[in-house]
Amino acid sequence: MARRLATFQKFLSMQNRMAVVTAGFAGGDAGPQALISAGILDELRSGSHYEVDLDDAPSIYLVLSPESDPDYKGMKKPRTVSSVTKDISRRVHGHANQGKFVLTLGGDHSIATGSVSGTAKAIRERLGGREMAVVWVDAHADINTPEPSDSGNIQGMPVAFLTGLINSNDADIFGWLQKENLVNVGKFLYIGLRDVDDGEERTIERCGIKAYTMQNVKRRGIQNIMDETLAYIRDETPTHLSFDIDSLDPAWAPSTGHPVSEGLSLADGELIARQLHETGNLVAMDLVEVNPLIVRPGLAQTVRSGCSVIKNALGVASPQSS
Repeated sequence: MARRLATFQKFLSMQNRMAVVTAGFAGGDAGPQALISAGILDELRSGSHYEVDLDDAPSIYLVLSPESDPDYKGMKKPRTVSSVTKDISRRVHGHANQGKFVLTLGGDHSIATGSVSGTAKAIRERLGGREMAVVWVDAHADINTPEPSDSGNIQGMPVAFLTGLINSNDADIFGWLQKENLVNVGKFLYIGLRDVDDGEERTIERCGIKAYTMQNVKRRGIQNIMDETLAYIRDETPTHLSFDIDSLDPAWAPSTGHPVSEGLSLADGELIARQLHETGNLVAMDLVEVNPLIVRPGLAQTVRSGCSVIKNALGVASPQSS
């Protein structure tokens, strides 16, 4: 008998309906396509688990890229990334506002500026101004601000945009982000951090953001971390899971742009996803940074890991690893 989406009925009005948004920049759609080619959408549909609407238009990002995109306050390609994430936000918001669960496949983690902002706005509109929680599972904090950033890569800044630490009045450079798109730092939580800049550490401490490093996970165990995570989020809080595959140890996910050793096991990642599903509060998810263009032994394992985390988050799989 197929699983039903009854646990989501508190927040999602369209039972068993979900939208999958692919969100890669030009050339960056290889990750989403690898997951789709591995059969993830077929497995979600199998046995009438879900009706899946695929919102797949990566080619539009070639059109959205301006001819001229000079650096701005140290940020590289700010107009391109702003334009693409604005479109992702619009697409995710449109689906979430209809009461669908939205799964966004990336792409690098900068796409979460769009996906999380779109979900946050939809939840506020549908639930009378209510705020959602975000569980950000990642080796990296992604909370850099432009001026102190060494690289200028916006993929290291999405959390700073989403929490309002970076503000812009320029409509072409993230000025489209409004209060209704943002996430309260008190409802934001990290799991799996292990490669964090000094400036990011100071920001996390100054803002009082809840953060579990890999040192915390290894010392205390993932189940204890999840018990505290669920207590922190609290019952009845709509939750967006943003899962970077590089949170997993490279043994489980080598084909990613910035692998970091001593990470989560696949079993850890599955447990995080599955227990968030079991709360009945999970309304959206990102799975990012699977990169088949980075040819390393273990590409198939990386794709399998990503698919397994997704299936656990949607309640259609039992854990496959130990």
